[in-house]
Amino acid sequence: LLQGKLFDSTVTDEGTWTLEDRKLIRIILMKTNRDAGNCWTSLLENEYAADPWVQDQMQRKLTLERFQRENPGFDFSGAEISGNYSKGGPDFSSLEK
Repeated sequence: LLQGKLFDSTVTDEGTWTLEDRKLIRIILMKTNRDAGNCWTSLLENEYAADPWVQDQMQRKLTLERFQRENPGFDFSGAEISGNYSKGGPDFSSLEK
């Protein structure tokens, strides 16, 4: 059904698939690199590209997840992000803590 190379690597033992209503195959893949700067633009290299709005929403979600990991004392569950979030958002690694 699908032929081609995945956009990036996945965790082999974490992949699952199900057949629903004898007509829908649902495939779940776990990316090996799930940080905010690694938002896949398509499922396969050069095929099945995400809708630009969906891509934008995925990048926002991954960036908020990154902020939550970096700031465990804060609650980002109701937060919305705007501004520089593409490619994982701003890089704070050079700032002193």
